[in-house]
Amino acid sequence: MKIIIWLLAFVISIGLAFGVSIALGQDWKSSPYNYDNSPYNYKNSPYNYDNSPYNYKNSPLNRSRENGIYDEKGNSRGYVTPKSGGGFNIFDNEGNRIGYKP
Repeated sequence: MKIIIWLLAFVISIGLAFGVSIALGQDWKSSPYNYDNSPYNYKNSPYNYDNSPYNYKNSPLNRSRENGIYDEKGNSRGYVTPKSGGGFNIFDNEGNRIGYKP
């Protein structure tokens, strides 16, 4: 029994030493470690013109945009862009990705 506990502790410590984290209660589809959700995936990046704040449809200067996020005073706080496989990405007005839905 002591060997099993020691082995489990060893495996966990090795995983933590290499930056591996255990995401409990989260499936792979919604995990930020899934490449489909990663900000390093070009489809999710603001460098992709579809997601860029320089694209007029995402611009805070475009008051008729349909994908804008506004606060209760009507100030623009960001925008939402659809993902090709479903879901969406959420960006602030500067193009920083602040969230997603798989």
